Amino acid sequence: MKRQFVNLLSIAAAAALCVPAIAQETSTSTSGIKSPVINERRQNQQQRIGEGVENGSLTAGEASRIEHKETKLNKEVHNMKSDGNFTAAERAKVRRQESALSKNIYNQKHDAQVQNLNPKSEVGKRQLNQQKRIGEGIENGSLNAREASRLEHHEAGLNKEVAVMRQNNGGKLTNGERRLVNHQQNRTSRAICHQKHDKQHR
Repeated sequence: MKRQFVNLLSIAAAAALCVPAIAQETSTSTSGIKSPVINERRQNQQQRIGEGVENGSLTAGEASRIEHKETKLNKEVHNMKSDGNFTAAERAKVRRQESALSKNIYNQKHDAQVQNLNPKSEVGKRQLNQQKRIGEGIENGSLNAREASRLEHHEAGLNKEVAVMRQNNGGKLTNGERRLVNHQQNRTSRAICHQKHDKQHR
């Protein structure tokens, strides 16, 4: 429990450390080298991820892992362009990586893992609502890949914690556990709002 609290408390603090991500997410801003095809594909893949988070075909854990890969690729592209060149070989490498990511997105959206789209509990309803907010942020670009990955990582951790609580209590949460989870969800909700309205964007 304490570890989860520390993780959630760290989200807001981490935002201040994410300033370099602006350059990493915007792949043409530092070098002036344009790559419209790669950029268009990156935008399209973020749209597909956001849609999957919103419609429930991507779980928080799946979205977190995919967005982590997107973040690494964005950083790699930024580093490739940092010397003022973006060679044909580098472009080809990025296209191959984007193709692999595209397949991964498709597979994750069409596997057996899905969100619970008809939760009965207040905790479950809040989980679903926060996923929709994250999905919207990914789609409209107010959340970049790095921010989405971090938020979904924390969402996945909390979901796992809630599942363990239920398993230990015959499928239910105690009053104390509900208060604890509600407190954690409040913190996550504020973090989502903060990340969606800060200066970082896709």
